[in-house]
Amino acid sequence: MTRHRFTPVHVENHEETHVGTAAPGCLAERRSAVVVTVALLAMLLATSCSRKAESAPVPKPTAFGAVIVESSGGKQFAQTGALLPQPVVVQVNDEQGTAVAGALVEFSAVPGVTFDPASGLTDSSGQVTTNVSLGGMAGRYQLVASTTDKSHKKVELKIEEIALGYQQTLGRHLNDQYCERCHNPESTVERVSNFDNLEIKPHPFTEGDTLNKISDADLTAIISHGGPALNKSALMPAWGNTLSKSDIQALISYIRAISDPPSRSAGPVYAKD
Repeated sequence: MTRHRFTPVHVENHEETHVGTAAPGCLAERRSAVVVTVALLAMLLATSCSRKAESAPVPKPTAFGAVIVESSGGKQFAQTGALLPQPVVVQVNDEQGTAVAGALVEFSAVPGVTFDPASGLTDSSGQVTTNVSLGGMAGRYQLVASTTDKSHKKVELKIEEIALGYQQTLGRHLNDQYCERCHNPESTVERVSNFDNLEIKPHPFTEGDTLNKISDADLTAIISHGGPALNKSALMPAWGNTLSKSDIQALISYIRAISDPPSRSAGPVYAKD
């Protein structure tokens, strides 16, 4: 490798300056320029973020309905802070039950819940769709969709969604792996339900009217040792050699979280005052 030696270069004023070595004044100027550039970038980023944080202007309604109803998207569950799997869709109707286009719908909830969009005008089918991300605490979140009637009186619809904590999310994964095929009558692309093939139908985990009456200890016995442990169906297999104690606790926590009506241990309800 060839090494290059820097030699002094003489200029007309006979002051010696070394090539490749910046004078102290130049370094200061460069440092100052870097600081200014970084500051400008920070200001631009802050301005961009603040613009994104600003809510979009609320559109003006061109029509008014009498009632607002849920079309789809209620009683979903997702991990805390996550986006719900499906959007929430609501519909505005008039006194005769006919869909109203051009009505304003606004969505609200406790801090931490986000809507995209937070408001909108109903389409030709009288509907507005929004994507919802739940808050960072496990529990049930009450969403409010509101519109106004012809007298400008607010009409509200309350929708409940469920945020799962860490243990409940683990229970959900175990449910998907071991339980869902028999306890959920609905088939999906990834899973074919075995529910209809069973002579004695197992209870869906959302069936709170039945499961809320069974204690955690009894649920643990059924999951660990099978249905016969509590004189239940022998079609319910024993999972005690497959699932650990913590796995079973997580599964029960998940069952309690999604039960409908809610169990006593379903967690807090977060609702606006």
